[in-house]
Amino acid sequence: MKKSHVIAIYVLVASVLLVVSVLALLVIQWTMQGTGSIKGVGLGVYWDPQCTNSTTLLKFGRLEPGSSKSFSLYLRNEGNSAITLNMTTENWNPTNAKDYMTFTWNREGQQVSPNEVIIFTIMLSVSSDAQGISSFSLDITISGTG
Repeated sequence: MKKSHVIAIYVLVASVLLVVSVLALLVIQWTMQGTGSIKGVGLGVYWDPQCTNSTTLLKFGRLEPGSSKSFSLYLRNEGNSAITLNMTTENWNPTNAKDYMTFTWNREGQQVSPNEVIIFTIMLSVSSDAQGISSFSLDITISGTG
């Protein structure tokens, strides 16, 4: 093999390694840490079906773009009449976090009798194009009307 061919092969291999190294630097892993306060209005929110372990804080932990986190919790109507459930979110910090995240639950509009306990699931989904947020927080309010 000619010396010029060997040098050309070395240059080619070095070029490929350089391109792979640059591409590896361009891959960015992005995660964010989050919490949410949860409040029940006219009802209680609990970790257990016996309604002995109440909660006011959800720790979402580390989330990456395109991921989601869900919690199964228990709700008890602590009033003396049937209520219809509603959930809202507010006080997002930073305020643009709500542009990249969707918060849902599976009991909107459901009616709950006095002292009735139901399980519900809430889920926070992060958009795959989320960017620029390293941590977040929000307030979640579940209320009952009726």
